[in-house]
Amino acid sequence: MNQTVGARQAQRLRTRRALLDSALSLLEEQSLGSLGLREVTRAAGVAPTAFYRHFTGIEELGVALVDEALENLEEGIAEIFDGAGIAARRIDRAVDLMAGLVRAYPAHLRFIVRERHGGVRRVREAVAGRLDGFARDMAENLASDPLGAGWSPEDLLMLARLYVDHMVMTASAYLAASLEGNAWADVTDTARRQLRLIHAGRLHWTGAGRADGP
Repeated sequence: MNQTVGARQAQRLRTRRALLDSALSLLEEQSLGSLGLREVTRAAGVAPTAFYRHFTGIEELGVALVDEALENLEEGIAEIFDGAGIAARRIDRAVDLMAGLVRAYPAHLRFIVRERHGGVRRVREAVAGRLDGFARDMAENLASDPLGAGWSPEDLLMLARLYVDHMVMTASAYLAASLEGNAWADVTDTARRQLRLIHAGRLHWTGAGRADGP
């Protein structure tokens, strides 16, 4: 690659980054469905025509943001849920992961929380697809856990989806909480208690759509 081609590629990457960052910043205060192409390019400092060298439209930009936003969450899930499931010693790690991601990437997670049920179908489906992919990977790991012995694939997937839903719910709660006072600590405490409750239910689940007890 000669210097000219290398410089063009570097500029292309910078422009794409500027478009993504500008869109994410604008999305702090609005939904993707209300975001305009010219609004994004103006914030990024590029001509509207430059947008189409990177994305076919706002929907494709939104899908790119989904992939970017969930990349770190995917890595965290893989670390926490590999093999032994949610034992007591892992509950703190799971909650700490979400707290850390919200502190580090608040705009990305706010975008996911909002657009998970947002008005842009392609982006909504991208979020659902990525989260379901996390759950399916997690279900495979849960199957190797001794606690998963005798569980049907459907029940393992149901449990995995419950964990993923809880992580997104916890992220949403952290985003709504103030970093000052007791609000943040209250979210942490609630999230840990909820995971303990899920784990207790897991220990007593008998499958076949029923649990022990009345």
